[in-house]
Amino acid sequence: MNRRGWIQRVALVYFAMASSAKLWAVEKIERLDSEWRRLLTPEQYYILRDEGTEPSGSSELNQEHRQGEYRCAGCDLPLFTSAMKYESGTGWPSFFDKIEGHLETKRDFKLIWPRTEYHCARCRGHQGHVFDDGPKPTGLRWCNNGLALRFVPDSKAES
Repeated sequence: MNRRGWIQRVALVYFAMASSAKLWAVEKIERLDSEWRRLLTPEQYYILRDEGTEPSGSSELNQEHRQGEYRCAGCDLPLFTSAMKYESGTGWPSFFDKIEGHLETKRDFKLIWPRTEYHCARCRGHQGHVFDDGPKPTGLRWCNNGLALRFVPDSKAES
């Protein structure tokens, strides 16, 4: 193979990889604070935009057992599926896995010791915290505020 052929192949592989990476990227949305206040309830705004937490045991989603998706209440991006949900006993909807690329994490020191906080990758809405005390296969517990989610039942399961 000559040098030109080698460069063309490397370029082809690079562009193929870059194109597939874009398929996983979530396009960010930006809204003014006034728009968020208009779109969200005061309780949702407190959780999603001010990084608040709802009281343990207060979410109706704790009792949700149908098949479907759990989406961000701020922008409707699917974050979890019902197959990822489990009963953690904490009083918040909990998931052992997430939809790849739809959540972003950061360190949180609000309670002095470090925790891992996570947000929706599209609207950056605060969802909850992830802990390493979950079940197999991941060992993770994605502990979510119920008001930060919207459950969408699987239409096939409903019929």
